[in-house]
Amino acid sequence: MSDTPTPDWGTLPLREELRGSSPYGAPQLDVPVRLNTNENPHPLPEELVARIAERVAEAARGLNRYPDRDAAELRTELARYLSRTAGLQVTRAQVWAANGSNEVLQQLLQAFGGPGRTALGFEPSYSMHALIARGTGTGWLSGPRTRDFRIDTGTALRLIAEHRPEVVFVCSPNNPTGTAVEAETVRELYDAAQAAGPSLVVVDEAYGEFSHRPSLLPLLEGRRNLVISRTMSKAFGAAGLRLGYLAADPAVVDALQLVRLPYHLSAVTQATALAALEHTDTLLGYVEQLKAERDRLVAELRAAGCEVTESDANFVQFGVFEDAHAAWQALLDQGVLVRDNGVPGRLRVTAGTPAENDAFLDAVRNLKKETPA
Repeated sequence: MSDTPTPDWGTLPLREELRGSSPYGAPQLDVPVRLNTNENPHPLPEELVARIAERVAEAARGLNRYPDRDAAELRTELARYLSRTAGLQVTRAQVWAANGSNEVLQQLLQAFGGPGRTALGFEPSYSMHALIARGTGTGWLSGPRTRDFRIDTGTALRLIAEHRPEVVFVCSPNNPTGTAVEAETVRELYDAAQAAGPSLVVVDEAYGEFSHRPSLLPLLEGRRNLVISRTMSKAFGAAGLRLGYLAADPAVVDALQLVRLPYHLSAVTQATALAALEHTDTLLGYVEQLKAERDRLVAELRAAGCEVTESDANFVQFGVFEDAHAAWQALLDQGVLVRDNGVPGRLRVTAGTPAENDAFLDAVRNLKKETPA
């Protein structure tokens, strides 16, 4: 949803496939309770803020020089974090980092997609997969989900065999539905993609730390064309940092060097991310609190008469509304901003602080009173 009118591109030599498109965006409104962009509601702890200031001050003394082009120290620490939390020994050579997971995904499509190539995703899912595909000149193929928003494996296997996509996107937990993908499903899709391709299979685990299930990272072993994408925006409460990363075979990381911009990660970004990684235990403690709040939202929304999709993320999809946008507006009129993703009859709410969640739940109960089923 965009707050700006459609631009008049007129005689601009814009690529034809971009005409009529809309940029990614969520309403940025000044309301008391903002639960629409899946941010972590907890500010960084003061001891981490102080450590960031120290590391950034140190980096600032060398800002006359370019940053470490390969972000070696940062990638080493990210590999250590993944090894510690995901049940697989990961090395620096298997890790790549960029400005948010969106840049990671863009680099993957620059390297493995492009004109004459196709990416496959299963919608509804993270809309940036299709947008980045379009932006890189990659064809986009949308596969269906079942009524409970899981991947329709049979149809997915048929699409892979028929269209032989160069890139397959799997979002787990899926945004906006919150559903996790079984490891066996990823194995089946991967095997089919290699038989038809070979293809790169990209598992987007932006919300992986919030899941009830183990990370899919161990599936990397023995699968050279599998990629697991992560972010520090959600679990680390660092959306403003813009730091995403992936784990994959070293050959994939090497291939991305062909398309990454020189010195793409600033010294300040690297210093801030390194400081955050020093406080992993504290930040993951906030994750456990948010998981409890998410589960409370699921229970209380159901008690209020809503249909709720099972969630492994830090957000919850709920409904069903005859007019989802009207329901979105009714909640906004009560000072609560949630997300209308365009999924028929459903809205999405981010797990906030207990007080924010209470305000949201009160607003939903009021809405249900006004529009009984």
